Amino acid sequence: MAMQQQHLDKMQLRQSYRNLWHTDLIHTIQADTPYCCLALWCGPCVSYLLRKRALYNDMSRYVCCAGYMPCSGRCGESKCPEFCLCTEVFLCFGNSVASTRFLLQDEFNIQTTKCDNCIIGFMFCLQQIACIFSIVALIVGSEEIQEASQLLSCLADMVYCSVCACMQTQHKIEMDKRDGMFGPQVMAVPPFQQMSRIDQAIPPSVGHAPQPAYGQPYPAQGYPAPGYPQSSYGPSGHNY
Repeated sequence: MAMQQQHLDKMQLRQSYRNLWHTDLIHTIQADTPYCCLALWCGPCVSYLLRKRALYNDMSRYVCCAGYMPCSGRCGESKCPEFCLCTEVFLCFGNSVASTRFLLQDEFNIQTTKCDNCIIGFMFCLQQIACIFSIVALIVGSEEIQEASQLLSCLADMVYCSVCACMQTQHKIEMDKRDGMFGPQVMAVPPFQQMSRIDQAIPPSVGHAPQPAYGQPYPAQGYPAPGYPQSSYGPSGHNY
């Protein structure tokens, strides 16, 4: 009971995360088409590679389902983490994808956008509807309902595989960003006049006399402001 409450609190905490995924689910195909196709046809293998990469290739940190399931830490992961991860991605593929997602979200404080939530929610709802139709078809025995349930099951499987492929591509792009594969952030160079030495506390003003400190009187007219070099000539009208 305490574990379930802890997971619920964690899910509520993810809603307050401030960062966003580098690419949302809709644009993952456009962002990395080859990898999305690879994730579609070789989902378990991609899930294995992404989980290992999410752990910075340190399999000593591996825990079944990233510690988000009640069985986590009780499957002998410390003795043979590679074999346990293979078992996880092939037997519990959906949980492996979701666990990697939660792992990245908690590490980088990433929230899921409303659009992504709608896509994931639609996938779950379609699976539930297909399951309900299958149960009704078994009870009633109608051929029409059985055909409808088969069509819904096929559609639900297609949506499930497509969304999982997009999610794994999203995770891969986020880790590319983490590992600096997009290059350093481009910084705008300030104008030459505004550039100052590192040892200066305040950059010099350009084109204007420095303002006096708060509480200090303004300089008398005819004399240069403090901080400006004294002129080699006196005020007009005086001879030396």
